[in-house]
Amino acid sequence: MSKPEIKKAVLAYSGGLDTSIILKWLIEEYGCEVIAYAADVGQAEELDGIPEKAKNTGASKCFIEDLREEFARDFVFPMFRANAIYEGRYFLGTSIARPLIAKRQMEIAAMEGAEAISHGATGKGNDQVRFELAAYHFNPHIKIIAPWREWDLNSREALIAYAEKHGIPVPVTQKKPYSCDRNLLHISFEGGLLEDPWAEPDEDMYVLSVAPEAAPDTPEYIEITFEKGDAVAIDGVPMTPYEVMVKLNTLGGKHGIGRADILENRFVGMKSRGVYETPGGTILEEAHRGVEQITMDREVMNLRDSLIPRYATMVYNGFWFAPEREMLQTLIDETQQTVNGVARVKLYKGHCRVVGRKSDTDSLFDPEVATFEADEVYNQADAEGFIKLNALRLRIRSLMNEKK
Repeated sequence: MSKPEIKKAVLAYSGGLDTSIILKWLIEEYGCEVIAYAADVGQAEELDGIPEKAKNTGASKCFIEDLREEFARDFVFPMFRANAIYEGRYFLGTSIARPLIAKRQMEIAAMEGAEAISHGATGKGNDQVRFELAAYHFNPHIKIIAPWREWDLNSREALIAYAEKHGIPVPVTQKKPYSCDRNLLHISFEGGLLEDPWAEPDEDMYVLSVAPEAAPDTPEYIEITFEKGDAVAIDGVPMTPYEVMVKLNTLGGKHGIGRADILENRFVGMKSRGVYETPGGTILEEAHRGVEQITMDREVMNLRDSLIPRYATMVYNGFWFAPEREMLQTLIDETQQTVNGVARVKLYKGHCRVVGRKSDTDSLFDPEVATFEADEVYNQADAEGFIKLNALRLRIRSLMNEKK
């Protein structure tokens, strides 16, 4: 199949070996102008040298975009209002970053008049789906170049040979035996040694957290204030969403919180082993649940919780900008209007646990009703009729069984 004619493309560029090769490959294979674009979503990687490296490899321009606050405010926090956890374990750290990265890439493509975008996601992973679904949302006519689905550079040796042939600097440090992806919400590890699901990860692999065994012997207590389901302060200090995540990551990492070792089901059909560190997100979800417990109606909570697997799957599979996710977000945000209060969380050796919750404005907890002591608002004798009515269908079934 002949290649489409491309005059200008925007490449999601990290400055690493793969995307450096892709930059040169696009120029060689498509004869097009390539604009490099790097998104800072809190990966804590050095971005200062990327523009020079991109231009030395052939890029006509290089955009470095600071998306950290937008990432926390418009992507992480809405997702955490839903308590979205994929397959009950994965906090969707990589999944939730991709739609934002793609969104800004498409904005740059429109601004620069590019007909195409390109990315370094492989043909086996979830990221290709996430990037491209988002891209088509913003421009249904965009052309997408995914080199891993086209080229024959199918080994690291082939990549290095291509890099050396075209004068692309190759890191001389020993490659880690796994791939990792980091942002403000988490860091993930996949591949290499982790492809054996029986093998325990090496301790020196972890980046954001100490081993729980090495965490402080004294627990630490923090108080997180929520307004309409969003964390707005820690220990009484007002913070932006980005500042909340930075602070909670530091605290969680210090106490060895947020490690997960998962064998997950990818959208493309295979099972894949991933090891994750999500220290701040783990604390945030626990605290959010604590405030919900005291402020959210029982049936509203039950309905919302029944939708969590659907919502989490939408995010995992790349449907952030799909109408069903947006509709569901509207419902979820409505449930959060009364989620206002404070959760006190205990951090200790890999665990975080809510040990106190309060709300001055929206508490549904009435101690006069809940007390085991004498009260004047609840007639305990009423419970007999309540139980008999709820037992009616069970009694009828038993009577039928007796007749049989």
